[in-house]
Amino acid sequence: MNSIRQVPSRVKSKRTETHLGAEREHFERQQLSSISKAITSTETPVKEKHARRIILGTHREKGAFTFWSYAVGIPRHSNAILSWKFCHVLHKVLRDGHPNSLQDCMRHHSNIVETGSMWGNQRDRHGYAQLVSLYSKLLCAKMEFHTKHAEIRSNLEATDEVFERTAGTDINNVFQLTVEVFDYMDAELRVAEAVLRQLNTSIAISTMTSGQCRLAPLIQVIQDCSHLYHYSVKLLFKLHACLPADTLQGHRDRFLDQFHSLKTFFNKARDMIFFKRLIQIPRLPDSPPNFLRASALAEHVKPMVVIPDEEEAEPEEAEEEEPETLIDVSEAPPPSMAAQPQVDIFDQAFGPTNNTFDDRDLQIESLRREIELLRAELEKIKGEAQRYVTQLKSQINSLEAELEEQRVQKQRALLENEQLRMELEATRRRNAEHQDLQSVYSEAEKKAQSTEERYNKLKEKHVELVSHHAELLRKSADTVKILSATQQTQEEVERTKQQLAFEVERVRQEADMKLEEQKFEMDRLRRECDEKNTEMARIRSTMETNTKADQERSSSLVALQAEKERLMRSVSEKEAELSSVRHAHQQKESSLQQDRERSAREMDDLHGKLKEKLSREEQLQQKLLEEQYSLLQGTVSEAESIIQDALAKLDDPLHIRCTSSPDYLVSRAEATLGSIDKMKAGHADYVKNMSDAGGLLRALTQFSHLTADTIINGSATAHTAPIDHADRLTENCRGCANKSLEFLRDLKSKASLRTADPAAIRVIVQKILMLGQELRPKGADVGKEELGDLVDKEMSATSAAIEEAVRRIDEMMNQARKDTEGVKLEVNERILFSCTDLMKAIRMLVEASTELQKEIVEGGRGAASEKEFYARNSRWTEGLISAAKAVGWGATQMVDSADKVVLHTGKYEELIVCSHEIAASTAQLVAASKVKADRNSKKLSTLQVASRQVNEMAAKVVASTKTGQEQVEVKDTMDFSGLSLIKLKMEEMESQVKVLELESQLENERLRLGELRKKHYVIAGVPLEAEAQDNGLRAPSPSPAAPSSPKPSKPSVMKKPPLASKPTVPPKSAAAQDKAF
Repeated sequence: MNSIRQVPSRVKSKRTETHLGAEREHFERQQLSSISKAITSTETPVKEKHARRIILGTHREKGAFTFWSYAVGIPRHSNAILSWKFCHVLHKVLRDGHPNSLQDCMRHHSNIVETGSMWGNQRDRHGYAQLVSLYSKLLCAKMEFHTKHAEIRSNLEATDEVFERTAGTDINNVFQLTVEVFDYMDAELRVAEAVLRQLNTSIAISTMTSGQCRLAPLIQVIQDCSHLYHYSVKLLFKLHACLPADTLQGHRDRFLDQFHSLKTFFNKARDMIFFKRLIQIPRLPDSPPNFLRASALAEHVKPMVVIPDEEEAEPEEAEEEEPETLIDVSEAPPPSMAAQPQVDIFDQAFGPTNNTFDDRDLQIESLRREIELLRAELEKIKGEAQRYVTQLKSQINSLEAELEEQRVQKQRALLENEQLRMELEATRRRNAEHQDLQSVYSEAEKKAQSTEERYNKLKEKHVELVSHHAELLRKSADTVKILSATQQTQEEVERTKQQLAFEVERVRQEADMKLEEQKFEMDRLRRECDEKNTEMARIRSTMETNTKADQERSSSLVALQAEKERLMRSVSEKEAELSSVRHAHQQKESSLQQDRERSAREMDDLHGKLKEKLSREEQLQQKLLEEQYSLLQGTVSEAESIIQDALAKLDDPLHIRCTSSPDYLVSRAEATLGSIDKMKAGHADYVKNMSDAGGLLRALTQFSHLTADTIINGSATAHTAPIDHADRLTENCRGCANKSLEFLRDLKSKASLRTADPAAIRVIVQKILMLGQELRPKGADVGKEELGDLVDKEMSATSAAIEEAVRRIDEMMNQARKDTEGVKLEVNERILFSCTDLMKAIRMLVEASTELQKEIVEGGRGAASEKEFYARNSRWTEGLISAAKAVGWGATQMVDSADKVVLHTGKYEELIVCSHEIAASTAQLVAASKVKADRNSKKLSTLQVASRQVNEMAAKVVASTKTGQEQVEVKDTMDFSGLSLIKLKMEEMESQVKVLELESQLENERLRLGELRKKHYVIAGVPLEAEAQDNGLRAPSPSPAAPSSPKPSKPSVMKKPPLASKPTVPPKSAAAQDKAF
């Protein structure tokens, strides 16, 4: 019998392997059960017991491999609530799980990023999509931070020494670590703000399961934020100790925003019922720390988060799996328990006996009941142990707070020591300065003594003189003193008696007041003494009560310790019994193994279906990407054809006749720049998400049409521009087309699609825009809303200038009659009368032009206002203003010239030139008015009659001026009777030389006059061969040959008005002008 019961070594090792495999299988089954119960699609918070078992599983296997092996199969893309709970459990695993869990989670970093980006682009009816996106970003930031800084644990609990070692002494590393901590804090606060934004702080929301499902992860967020706030304060004080304050202004602003956000978050969470029973939230100070003051670090207190004791354990569910194995069965069981496994092995080999089968079943049933009782007791013991752990943690937190306070006091002592050292240094400096001052003082004292000696000598002499003078005065005053001595003595006695009486009364009043004050003070001191006595008695009684309570607590603690030891002994006994019962369940493991195999086959089938579904989804996604890419290629091809068509029109001979205005070109170029920005944004969006090309397609369509429009209008504008501008504009249009085609070719290629950049197109379009702005009319700098007012002002100014000219001519007439007589008076009167008639004719012309202008505005403005009509016809308005200014300026110059001629300080030629200039200016005014006027208008006929009258009066002025010049000038008689032949020949040669010199001067002056007129046209903004008006009229170009007899040049004293005043008519020869007048 003993030989049969001996277990072979082969059977023994097989049994150990079976037992270890069973434990591993039991562990994986328990983990799968906890994960499936914790991460569900129901809108309820994650239960703490399931999360705790998952965390204990990571510590058991020293990593999160099992967790991720089941977590990757969770359909997170199908339900947002499921993804939210997954993020919550993962956050708990990162914080409280085994340190190796971080490396296991980093292997699935891309999976978490994909989940966040997928839910960030979707919306669900519960509002969890955006929360999952933010939570995923927070988890990724957390893993990246702790992977980079492995010294800081994932729960952020690190001592100040460890944190200082992590930051290091390099200020660049400290600066970078500060930025990373700020980013970490921003990710935490974004999750908290998003959750609180969806909920309010009412009790109904925080107590409902839907609200608790959102609020549960904020417990971990609060724990992280308290540590991050402390680390950011430490780092900023360290940076301010090494860097100037201006450099860290951005850090301070960012910390201030985070401080206010964190304080608001803590205050809102503290008011919620949900958090009051789960976590004790710290209170932040009213104001942020002052980093500019180094001593403020001593005032900083680290915020401590406390998790209170759990009131009662959560109830177990009916379908919960068996508890985790508490102890391992050793290979060599104790002698008392060795018989049972031997019997089991014998029974397995030869079958059970009939007389022991029923007893075993009864024993199994009794053991099951005992197991249930022990399980309940074990849960109670675990709850008590958890409460003890929580109490110890709270004591540790309080001790850490005390330690932090001691550190603060130490910091304050160091600061005080530093202040004392600085004061000592200042005292030493003051002593040194005092010694220097003492030496200076001794020298000054010596000088003062010598000066005082000289002063004493002078004083002695002065005293002698004063004494001598006093003797003389004393003798004269003795008589007066004797008379007034008696009267003064009586008055002094009376005043002394009154003063003594007043002083006695004042002293008596002061004594009474002091006595009252002393009595009041005694009463107050007596009351305070009584209060102190009562307070001491109350404190003494309180101390006695506390002493008794401490004694009672100590006795109860001793009793609890004894009870704990008794329970531990009973637990060990029950565990021993439980180990014997566990062997009885091995037979049932075989049936469970079959069930597992069947379940495994079903899981394989499900995995196959899942892979098939995933492959089908990938095919659909690939098909969608190909369709979007094909749409993009079609749009790009169409855009290329549009750009190529516009490029072909640059060299099309039929396009040469097309013209465009610079203003329209500028508007098209600005619209093209806007479309380039939209296309750049659409391209960036498409590169991020290639399954949606709608934005890029719309932007490409708009870009191609606007770019083609800009190229065509640029070429049309170049047809009417100067040669230099036209060449540059055409070249830029061609470059814009080529760059656009290059960009479109990059979009057609998959290799260069992501790197395509329209920056080169933008640069060329900006050049086209600048050229268009340069080609705008120079008169456009006047505000269009000011043109209407400017027309009225210039016409009024012209009328006023003419009235002033008439008045001045009358004054000159009267003065000439007084100062001259005879032929000169006759000549002056004739000239001034003709000037007066010319001014009257000009005034009639201006009035007729004003009336015609009003008729034009009323007939052409329609429903628009006068200012809008002038703005719409800006070129015509500028010409009208220029003509009005020229008329007023010519009238003023004629009066000045006439005044000089009368006073014999000027030339008659100046008066003739002014007459010609007035005739040209009035012709310009008539031409500008006729452009928009109706041919059958009566006011236009009146204007033409007035223009002919002005020409006749101007001719009269020229004729009277020439006649007066002939009458006044005295011609020398040519007497050559006394000259010989040789002398006459010499005089003839000299005359020929002088004629040649004068002809050369005349030719040079004609050339100078022509250049002056060309420069005048350029400054006036009217090209020599450009269109003068928008209605098709062209300014007549000057003749190719120089005129034979141009007008004489203007004198240098004459000045031009600020705007163009020259008429757009060709210059006439002097002979033709004389013939006209």
